Amino acid sequence: MNDKNKIDSHKLTLHPNRVSKWLSANDNWSKIQKIYPIYVEIAPIGACNHRCTFCSVDYLGYETISQDKDLLILRLKEMAEKGVKSIMFAGEGEPALWKPLPEVMERASKFGIDMAMTTNMVPFTSKNTEQFVANSSWIKVSINAGTEEGYADIHKTKSSDFNLVLKNIERAVNIKKNKGYKCTLGAQMVLLPENKDQVVRLAKILKNIGIDYLVVKPYTQSLYGISKKYIDLKYDDMMHLENNLNKIKSSSFDIIFRGHTMQKLNEERQPYDKCNATPVFWSYIMADGSVYSCGAFLGNKDFLLGNINKTSFSNIWEGKERKHNYLYVNNFLSIKNCRKNCRMDEVNRYLWELKNPSSHHNFI
Repeated sequence: MNDKNKIDSHKLTLHPNRVSKWLSANDNWSKIQKIYPIYVEIAPIGACNHRCTFCSVDYLGYETISQDKDLLILRLKEMAEKGVKSIMFAGEGEPALWKPLPEVMERASKFGIDMAMTTNMVPFTSKNTEQFVANSSWIKVSINAGTEEGYADIHKTKSSDFNLVLKNIERAVNIKKNKGYKCTLGAQMVLLPENKDQVVRLAKILKNIGIDYLVVKPYTQSLYGISKKYIDLKYDDMMHLENNLNKIKSSSFDIIFRGHTMQKLNEERQPYDKCNATPVFWSYIMADGSVYSCGAFLGNKDFLLGNINKTSFSNIWEGKERKHNYLYVNNFLSIKNCRKNCRMDEVNRYLWELKNPSSHHNFI
């Protein structure tokens, strides 16, 4: 597959200056302290209108707590000034349920941060769709079935939501084309035993609507997730789907079948001994304002850096809690206890190789 956006890989190679600062810091906290994340994921609201069978944050309880609009805008401006490059709105709830989000994205787009969102798209309307498309680098729709019945079963919602989402995608596609917006519109499906026979059908539907791409990705078990339904899921008997999907993609519709990531589930261990991505290159902000260094450890105090409702992002990122987390990850965290195939896995493979090159690394 082409995967021009490196969805099944990573993009840290495109940020050599930030990586160089990390390398030259050589684990010196006073230097690491000043290196701000490239990417931050923000949950604007904890509530969700679906209860997907594979949800990785079911243990958080889908609380209706949400961000303070004006304070979040202030923090986003500060993040931009400190070198944060991108924000993805997603998190432990459905971001589009938060009414101020379109305004926040519109105002924050002027700060020079690239913005994006992952959404089930059910709460999209004719009004907020244009604001979302106008102010996003990309929007990715979570749609995990190819039929009404399958959608209702996996998303745990009413079957009519399936066609509503398809109509909302079509509206977004038309707005993008008519207004000339540059937002990339994509979709993603978590591949499960229940939907594996619907992948091709979904791909054909989305291609016909005119969306830019579909990602077919594996499930990975959340560290604290309540549901253990798919805990031992492997993909050996589903890999053939890539060939079927290759026949559907075109120059205007890409399909990223994350076979590389699926195959990594068969690895006995990761090829690195330490997480170097945390807490340097990314972070996560919960709906209550809590800042975590890793989205896989939400609720774990060793990864809690502070709260944007109580102090500035700078104070949090350069503060004692982040220092504690940095030392904890460096000296005590066992990779065996991490989420397999976590979001930073490919980044960690790259960073580990930089610090632990092969004996022939100079023969380029």
